[in-house]
Amino acid sequence: MGIHPCVHLFEETPIRPRRPSRSLAAQRYDDAPETPALWMLVLITLAGTLAMHIFVPALPVAGEALMADSGIMQLTISLYILGLAIGQLFYGPLSDALGRRPALMLGMVIYTAAGLVAWQAQTVETLIAARFFQAFGGCAGLALGRAMIRDTAAPDRAVQTLSVLNLVVAIGPALAPLVGTVLADVLGWRSILLALCVMGLGNLLFVWRWLPETARPSGRIDTHVLAIEYRTLLRSPAFIGYAVGGGCVTTAMFAFVASAPFIFEQLDAPTNHVAFYLSLLILSISLGNLVTNRTIQRVGMVRLMLTASWLSLVGSCAMVVIVLAGWASPVTLEAAMLLFTFGVGMTGPTALTLAVGVNPRVIGSAAGLYGFSQMAIGALCTTLAGLGTNPALAAASVLLVAALIGQLALRTGLRFDANARGSAAGR
Repeated sequence: MGIHPCVHLFEETPIRPRRPSRSLAAQRYDDAPETPALWMLVLITLAGTLAMHIFVPALPVAGEALMADSGIMQLTISLYILGLAIGQLFYGPLSDALGRRPALMLGMVIYTAAGLVAWQAQTVETLIAARFFQAFGGCAGLALGRAMIRDTAAPDRAVQTLSVLNLVVAIGPALAPLVGTVLADVLGWRSILLALCVMGLGNLLFVWRWLPETARPSGRIDTHVLAIEYRTLLRSPAFIGYAVGGGCVTTAMFAFVASAPFIFEQLDAPTNHVAFYLSLLILSISLGNLVTNRTIQRVGMVRLMLTASWLSLVGSCAMVVIVLAGWASPVTLEAAMLLFTFGVGMTGPTALTLAVGVNPRVIGSAAGLYGFSQMAIGALCTTLAGLGTNPALAAASVLLVAALIGQLALRTGLRFDANARGSAAGR
């Protein structure tokens, strides 16, 4: 009889570590909810990223209708990316103060209202302003979806879900021009803006009806505390390393996505093949995410992230060599990009998980600041890829520099992150 309590104790002990550990904010809830439905997180994330490039195919016809030249119309894209970056600095702290759910609802209201104004815009100035605020609202899902996952899951488990959202961030801008082309050709350029408005309204209803709260809000926005939080994150070499490295290995691929039509044109390849090649890149990212999900428990985040970042670096080096050696073709460039994006699918979610876990007390602010750096790096890479007269060389050079900076930044982050080093050593 005396043996039974010990047996019972040892039978119960292994069960406890399997329960997902929660952030400090989520632990304070007695009835802390599970992670929100993945399909809902995907939709609210997709709203912000899809709208980034979906309007590109309609720029010429919209400019003609609004009597605006191409340079002015380009502001509807560049200012959208700017709004997407700036907005993430706003929603993170707001969600820490008021909760994830209210902040998301506010973002969806702004996104929907701005989409309605853009749909009915009669001047290019109105359209540009509406697109900026559309991005400002849409980035709420991009920032807070990640924070909600990190609120309710242990790091290893969070990587598996974040890998899906990382895929959405990558494929949204890649698929957007294809969707925009179909809508513009069939229903006219304003149908694109109407579709985004409807998407925002649907997301608002989903959030209002089904989204649970995942964090304990402080109840007020203290600008002094907020300044301290951001100063703490900006002074953290670990966070800066992960944020810069994560941006360089994810959104840097926007440089190739934006340049693909011009690269194909210079190679005398059919431009309608661009959609096929971009879809292969999406599959490569998906495969990287799948490998991450299957190996994260066995290999560990640190080793997986560093190995994957090397793959992206090798892919970018191969692309530069191909262009300089005169071997450029859709097939050779695509092969190099497949290797690069496979690394993206593996590195992105691990870097993000480590970044928002540097300081568990300010997950919302960390997620917002990480998202800001990610979109800012993507916008910078896209702009730099448009310089010069050789789009293939420009895109390849941008990817190589981004991969090198990303490699250095990630290793810097690990050097100053005692938790990550301890986890790696434990493996």
